[in-house]
Amino acid sequence: MPRPSLPERLSQSLQQQRHKLAKRAAVLRHEGSRVLTNANDRFLRTRELTLSGQTPYEVLHDNGLVKLRHYLPLTETEIQLGEGILAVNPKRHRVPVVLVPPLAVNMNIYDFFPERSLVKFLLAHGFSVYLIDWGRPTLRHTHYNLETYIADFMPDYLSHIRRHAGVEELSLHGWSIGGVLALGYAALSKDPNIRNLVIVGTPINGHASGALGKMYQRLAKQAAWVRKHTGFRVHNLSPRLLHTPGWINSLSFKMLSPANSLLGYWELITRLDDREFVVNHATNGAFLDDMVAYPGGVIQDMMIRIWLDNDLADGRIHLGKHQIDFADIKASLLAFAGKQDTMVTADAMRPLPDLISSDDATLALISGGHMGILAGSNTPTEAWPQLADWLAPRSQ
Repeated sequence: MPRPSLPERLSQSLQQQRHKLAKRAAVLRHEGSRVLTNANDRFLRTRELTLSGQTPYEVLHDNGLVKLRHYLPLTETEIQLGEGILAVNPKRHRVPVVLVPPLAVNMNIYDFFPERSLVKFLLAHGFSVYLIDWGRPTLRHTHYNLETYIADFMPDYLSHIRRHAGVEELSLHGWSIGGVLALGYAALSKDPNIRNLVIVGTPINGHASGALGKMYQRLAKQAAWVRKHTGFRVHNLSPRLLHTPGWINSLSFKMLSPANSLLGYWELITRLDDREFVVNHATNGAFLDDMVAYPGGVIQDMMIRIWLDNDLADGRIHLGKHQIDFADIKASLLAFAGKQDTMVTADAMRPLPDLISSDDATLALISGGHMGILAGSNTPTEAWPQLADWLAPRSQ
């Protein structure tokens, strides 16, 4: 067969190059379309992308602001947990778990991802799970303070849980300021039926909390000087002046690690072609970008009682007409502190076991920052198994 002529070979080569370019152009059009679709969904349809809050629940009580959730038993025989599979325990523990969140956060953090959900984990381990959803305070609620939540809301909502569950004994799980609410209720009420307390990342000795603690110490000295020479106290202000909108809380949380926040968005831009990454970024963003307002009265109490005067370091706090003493707590205690938590360091939590009267009190250090110790990527294999192993024998 005669060899093709030079013009024929050039023509064939050009056809091959045109074919390759056409295929490459098709690939680029497809990738470009995927990037544009993902970018549009991430920035304009974030709520539809998020994976949080998919575990079914019923609302048992609603006072117009605060709602009581009861999560329904799982219908599956197994669930995905991180990279593994967890069999669902068909037997129920007698003592329910009540999740007591902090203020300012939305509740998605407790049911963050289908494979990283504290709610589903507890349900799979045979616990009945309730959650007190503090709602979204407005300026109408700005006079609410820690006393409101500890002395008024907590007893009311726990009574509804007891009627629904048909048992008196409860386990309270409090993260961050939610831990203050759980500890405060247990101490104030001297409730003998608070069987267990799980306290996660809660400021006890705020002045020992790393760089933030040193800042609190400096501010405390300045505040003491102002009180001595002027008589002025933060509680002299109208709570309305200290009401903190949700967007400020979102910004404050992100500023704990501004570099990571910026890197997260840079990584999003470079990985817009990765649908799974975009969905995960949207789910994280839906939590961080949707913080809830702090009532001004709560800010007053936190500024003075927890941050400046550092009352909890001695296990005592004065709220309104109530004097709360952690020595009145006799429940079993499991406290988790984050090794990388810069908001509430391990040293800030270390005094807690010695401040209560229970002989069954444990402090455990786990991986993660302030958010990570509750629902970070390591929690399904590190913190949550410790929680289940500790709680199960104490919930019979």
